[in-house]
Amino acid sequence: MLLPDWAPDLGRALMGALYLIAGIRHFFLLPVIVPIAEARGVPQAGTVVRAGSAFEAAMGALLILGFLAPLAAVGLIVFTILASVMYLNFWDMPPGETRANAINALLNNVAIIGGLLLIAVYNP
Repeated sequence: MLLPDWAPDLGRALMGALYLIAGIRHFFLLPVIVPIAEARGVPQAGTVVRAGSAFEAAMGALLILGFLAPLAAVGLIVFTILASVMYLNFWDMPPGETRANAINALLNNVAIIGGLLLIAVYNP
């Protein structure tokens, strides 16, 4: 084997850390994130953002712990798709740096979804 046996567990924990840290961080950024969600027409944006952030952090923690990892991975796939559609609406942006950044963030999310799919299927 090219990598040690514990490498998949480390990969799963790192993926979980991404979501745990981001979910916690979003609570500190509520004054920035909630108005964006409101502008996108999200009903009860404050509640949705808080619930989504809590879900994101909780599922990240499950990945780190390796508890219900396939279910957590599927939940985070759905979360990532929904968050990408809500916040990365590059199709409504004029050409420029902001649009390019949104496209890059979407491509990153697609790659992350690929990693989550591997966790959901192979459950390291």
